[in-house]
Amino acid sequence: MNEISEHFQCLIIGSGPAGYTAAIYAARANLNPVVYQGIQPGGQLTITTEVENYPGYPEAVMGPDMMVDFEKQAKRMGADIRYGMASEVDFSTHPLQVKIDDEKWVSADAVILATGASAKWLGIPSEEKLNGRGVSACAVCDGFFFKGKEVCIVGAGDTAAEEALYLSKVCSKVHMFIRRDAMRASKVMQQRVFKTKNIQIYWNTEVEEILGEQKTEGVRIVNNKTGEKTVIPVSAYFVAIGHKPNSDFLKGWIDMDETGYVKTQPGSTKTNVDGVFASGDLQDKIYRQAVTAAGSGCMAALDAERYLSALELSTEAESEPAMDSSPN
Repeated sequence: MNEISEHFQCLIIGSGPAGYTAAIYAARANLNPVVYQGIQPGGQLTITTEVENYPGYPEAVMGPDMMVDFEKQAKRMGADIRYGMASEVDFSTHPLQVKIDDEKWVSADAVILATGASAKWLGIPSEEKLNGRGVSACAVCDGFFFKGKEVCIVGAGDTAAEEALYLSKVCSKVHMFIRRDAMRASKVMQQRVFKTKNIQIYWNTEVEEILGEQKTEGVRIVNNKTGEKTVIPVSAYFVAIGHKPNSDFLKGWIDMDETGYVKTQPGSTKTNVDGVFASGDLQDKIYRQAVTAAGSGCMAALDAERYLSALELSTEAESEPAMDSSPN
């Protein structure tokens, strides 16, 4: 039996557009939400530069600044926002139980999951050094900033093909680096890439280094068959080798697909556990945009509100004394 230190009506795990939007809606519904922000408060947008495609910011906005705005609004609505991350859960009983920072257990009547997904990187030091300065894991988010310039992309699956095609429409040339001698993308996507004149494919190629001090200026690549090295000048480096949902702490409790994305019931944010709702990139491997994450955060809060209302009515019905139906 876990020793519970606090109990909440609505607990939101994770921040970013999904978590903060859920907090705004939950607070307005008087659910007294408590938000644990996670290891990266504000989520992936805190390592993004300008955001031009989020409605309501006509002059664009820096990703970290937008997340500050989201947090301020959630706080103004009355959300209790705290540092800390969920490290373990116990959904065997109600109230639901969550362990914070490997230290204390808290319980909640409803839990909204908004822990997001993290982009996979090659792991070379220059990716981190130049992140946000020409290095990105989202071509749809950042490709527009390199309009008319030469860029490169790493990846061989459908996502990489889609992003290469997107970049080909705004950039003068796209250098596509593929580690093997074949793509993993579907045949249709491969054909589209092959037919696009300003996409140049490099087979059996790996990125050894991203060049530049204050911004991305080029890449040094190596052919893993011949060992030949080449420097290619580019203004941006995009990586598209997949995302990993931040769902490890939920394993054994919440239904997921083979890659770890949380499964939700069609048309809702409900999971397989009553009172647990999933939102944002944790359950969305298709769109992965700030605006879609925010929308699902709204949905999760509305689903949680309805669940808690039904739970309250059920509790009240159980507590009412039974009518005496015996004859006088």
